Amino acid sequence: MRAGYALDGGDGCIADARHHAVAFLDRARADHRMPVSARTRDLAQLVVSELVTNALKYAPGPVLMELRITAHAVDVVVWDSDPTVPAARPADPDRIGQHGLEIVKAVAQELFTEQEPVGKRITARIALSDPLSGDTAGMPRGDALKESGH
Repeated sequence: MRAGYALDGGDGCIADARHHAVAFLDRARADHRMPVSARTRDLAQLVVSELVTNALKYAPGPVLMELRITAHAVDVVVWDSDPTVPAARPADPDRIGQHGLEIVKAVAQELFTEQEPVGKRITARIALSDPLSGDTAGMPRGDALKESGH
């Protein structure tokens, strides 16, 4: 299951992106009986918020968001027009702001960036199961990317 959204960058755009993510995951759970936990829903909203915020802040032009779900994970994919690959900054407890990529890296199972002919595509993969609960859905972290060809 997948869905794509064009985000205009206007007021409320980030909130709209979060709402799209929740609606998508609720549909996956209700219509396709996917095991979407409250934790996964919360993490997806956080990742969407951080990635869309960064795209709107650093890239001119439109932002596209795609959500994809499999039996093991949900992918949050954000495309923007800036080809610069972002890098998480070193930890600094005195820094105010600019922790978005650090946050995404901390909560995502996988995070990768693909440069496109125009811009870049950032994908954050969030496990449907809670690795802290011992429920790993039977798949080691790296195997999900191998299956998808990344």
